[in-house]
Amino acid sequence: MTRSEADNAPSILFINQHYWPDFASTAQHLTDLAEYLAEEGFDVHVLCSRGHYLSGSMDVPVEETHNGVHIYRVRATAFGRSTILGRLTDYASFYSSTLARVLTGPAYDYLVTLTTPPLLPLVGAIARALRGQRYGIWSMDLHPDAEVAAGMFQEGGPAAQLLHALNNAGYRGADFVVDLGTHMKRRLHEKGVADDRLHTIPVWNRKDEISPIAHEENPLRSELGLDGKFVVMYSGNAGRAHRFEEVLAVMRRLDGHPDIEFVFVGEGPQKTRIEAFAEENDLSNFRYLPYFPREDLKYSLPMADVHLMTLREEMAGIAVPGKLYGIMAAGRPALMVGPEASESGETIQKCEAGHVVDPSRSSDPGQALYDTVLQLYSDGEERRRLGENGREAFLKTFEQEVCCESWTELLRTQVRPPRRSREDKVAA
Repeated sequence: MTRSEADNAPSILFINQHYWPDFASTAQHLTDLAEYLAEEGFDVHVLCSRGHYLSGSMDVPVEETHNGVHIYRVRATAFGRSTILGRLTDYASFYSSTLARVLTGPAYDYLVTLTTPPLLPLVGAIARALRGQRYGIWSMDLHPDAEVAAGMFQEGGPAAQLLHALNNAGYRGADFVVDLGTHMKRRLHEKGVADDRLHTIPVWNRKDEISPIAHEENPLRSELGLDGKFVVMYSGNAGRAHRFEEVLAVMRRLDGHPDIEFVFVGEGPQKTRIEAFAEENDLSNFRYLPYFPREDLKYSLPMADVHLMTLREEMAGIAVPGKLYGIMAAGRPALMVGPEASESGETIQKCEAGHVVDPSRSSDPGQALYDTVLQLYSDGEERRRLGENGREAFLKTFEQEVCCESWTELLRTQVRPPRRSREDKVAA
């Protein structure tokens, strides 16, 4: 008997390495969705670890209920992301503990895996084969596609072939797969996932969490000594999917500019490289800040005048930077260095929410980025227009309520409707 037969509410188990109170992007989005579904009447459960996104374990219970969501944290290592060996060890320990619990624990109406760690969808395929468990996949990124594109595995080599075969088996056996856009959908279709099982739902931000704030009303700018500065910000993970050659070159060319300040926020494998470049070139208008708590994003994202984004061309459809929607929510222009033919590139252009410098279509992308930064610096009206366009598009398409409602509708086609909807609760 499944949990829903016991309590008459459809039961969903989400599986991801990270969850509240961790600040990883996947943790924040999963928390938003899980709590939304709990309000909609679903019996929502989450299986995760106690490890921080960066390193170390959080001081949290093994099991608790938070905002209507039942959370179970399995035993796993927490070496973090500073080394590949540590990350792989964390992945393996979480994977083994998760598989053991899924195969011996309660059954659910639906199991939904995310994609951290890689090969996590295979847990669903194994649970289907051994227990008849139905499952879906929330494809935040594609593996081992990302590792191959980053040069960690040779395309066509034995390791890549094995990982592709395992991962593809997980995707092909799923009842549904949620992708993040047309380019990811195309890649999943090429892996053998049927079109009628693919559903596009982008990730999001919350309109009440991030909104445009005038600089003079933003206490963080004063606190950081940025009053009167034109802030060009890169906020988020500086990962292997991103390129920084053009950004670093422009930072060096604009060093000493009296008004322009480059502010990086976050962590990632390329942080050391970026900081080393700044030190070697003695850059005076650069700083690298740690991640801000989620409750401070309402100040940190609007603190910028322009937000930088980067993506390597081969990562199009493999990784979809969710940071774009926070930028749009903050009403700031996005300046992307990366392929126009990508989810982010097409969104920026279609919504007229910024500019895209595509290295594959420019004879000198560094010069193009330099010119665009100076253009936006000198044209406040253009910055305002692009930011307003982004905020408007965000509210229509990339806001939490809009995207979570799409998830609710999808899940209601997979399991029987819950007893009470959000409207019923309001009426009561």
